[in-house]
Amino acid sequence: MQNFRNYYQILGVSREASVDEIKKVYRRLARQYHPDLNPGDKEAEETFKDIGEAYNILSDPEKRLEYDNYSQFWKQKGFQDWQKNAFSGIKNWGSRRTISQTEDVDYGDFSDFDTFVDQLLGRRREVRTVTPDAPQMTAADPYNSPRTKAVYKPTPRETKRDIEARLTLPLEKAYIGGTERIRLEDGRSLEVDLPPGMVKGQQIRLRNQGINGGDLFLKINITPHPFFRIEKSEIYCQIPVTPTEAVLGGDVDVPTLDGLVKMRLPAGVVSGQRLRLANKGYPNIEGERGDQLIEIQVVIPKNITPQERELYEKLRQIETFKPRSRI
Repeated sequence: MQNFRNYYQILGVSREASVDEIKKVYRRLARQYHPDLNPGDKEAEETFKDIGEAYNILSDPEKRLEYDNYSQFWKQKGFQDWQKNAFSGIKNWGSRRTISQTEDVDYGDFSDFDTFVDQLLGRRREVRTVTPDAPQMTAADPYNSPRTKAVYKPTPRETKRDIEARLTLPLEKAYIGGTERIRLEDGRSLEVDLPPGMVKGQQIRLRNQGINGGDLFLKINITPHPFFRIEKSEIYCQIPVTPTEAVLGGDVDVPTLDGLVKMRLPAGVVSGQRLRLANKGYPNIEGERGDQLIEIQVVIPKNITPQERELYEKLRQIETFKPRSRI
């Protein structure tokens, strides 16, 4: 059992951890080591595979029970030593040997711990063959007969096939990521942990969710936003201001992906002028955020009150600004 894998240790949870606790830890680790967030990092990719394998066993009550029952003796010298001790309480039911506490699992069918895990994960199975010139096995001696030999053969499976699906998200959801439930064309419903800062065209890989154990690739599409425009890690938007705000300046509220932010408007801004909000752009693959660029649009009111008209008339009489003086 040199290759024994302690799934509790891989996830960093105790053996008494609940399914909800295991699920919560798995989500956190999956986000941390997701290949899309660690491009080119082979160690992170292997860790992502390990935590996926551990979660596959520990989140399934039946697999977890078999794993716990079978792995409790792993620290002994070897599987055969464990068999001598553990099988002292075996009930002999004809050709089938079982441990009285776990009669649903025939541990005698496995020659070592790796074989058990392989079958538990559906990777391979152990079959027994009889040499052609030897007599058949007897029911009294089905396992220890010198005429039998244990060999490994791949479990026959249908061909794995990767599939692709499209997932369309609003910009705000693509920005924050998190859990999303999706429904596939084959009727399956999956709960997916999405990384933050997704971009259009990005692919999210879901291992073993394709055809016959293949992978599912979610291609991300982002719906156009009515206010924001994304270019790489920068966000562009337009802010309308009144003539008075443009002349006098002052604080204005600007929408960002994090909510409203107050921005100081300098006096004398003109339409088309761009102002910058640092670190309010979109995160790049390293998690660093760009800037948000705000284009000023001075908007002239079409309908004004009599009082406003009176003030504009007075302003026209006293204003000194002559924009056509050089024409």
